[in-house]
Amino acid sequence: MQPLDGIRVVSIALNVPGPLVAAKVRAAGGHVTKVEPPGGDPLEGFCPAWYHDLHSGITIRRIDLKSDAGQAEMPAILADADLFLSSQRPAALARLRLDAASLPPHLRSLNIVGEIGHADIAGHDLTYLAKAGLLGREVPRTLIADVLGAEHAFAAALLLLREPEGARAEVGLYDSLAPLVAPLQYGLTGPGTLLGGALPAYGIYETREGRIAVAALEPHFQKRLYEELKVPPGSALAMSFRAQTAQE
Repeated sequence: MQPLDGIRVVSIALNVPGPLVAAKVRAAGGHVTKVEPPGGDPLEGFCPAWYHDLHSGITIRRIDLKSDAGQAEMPAILADADLFLSSQRPAALARLRLDAASLPPHLRSLNIVGEIGHADIAGHDLTYLAKAGLLGREVPRTLIADVLGAEHAFAAALLLLREPEGARAEVGLYDSLAPLVAPLQYGLTGPGTLLGGALPAYGIYETREGRIAVAALEPHFQKRLYEELKVPPGSALAMSFRAQTAQE
């Protein structure tokens, strides 16, 4: 038996966060029906392999929810659902007749938005990272706000399923970044801070063949590091690493 056996979720959430949540619900034993527009989820076009992995075991229906005929199909789809998952702006949900006022009274609903309090303003992972001050000069190697937001949304879904019928919740992708902002906000990370370059034993260094990450925070590890490099404790390490390969 799995934690969400018998739970039925209907999702219209597209792109990355919604499918991540739906996949976790399915992995926990829940039944997920996803309603996509006639052209499908954009994620399928951007990254087909990931899309198909995330949607394994999920029932997909293609319905034009912008049409009267498509909207007329939703009451039957939602009739026996426990949770409705969306990632559209509130104004868009109202146009689709899927806002809180239009949903069946028994149905719990969870909406993933860009930022709580500014839910009708569109955005994406990159812009939320920029606003939070977490963006460097290069595009990040992964989707931080989307993935962390999906984790928060799944946790919110689990809590919501314990609430009375008709309960509502909202999760913001930007808001989900707060734990990641804290080290920067309190001065632990960022340029010139202890973990942002001030401590030689914690950083990224160029070698003769590639780069190496060094994280010798504890005094005994720092002592060993300087002994291995044969330099005085507290010395700058760039020259020492540049003379060696990453493997060395």
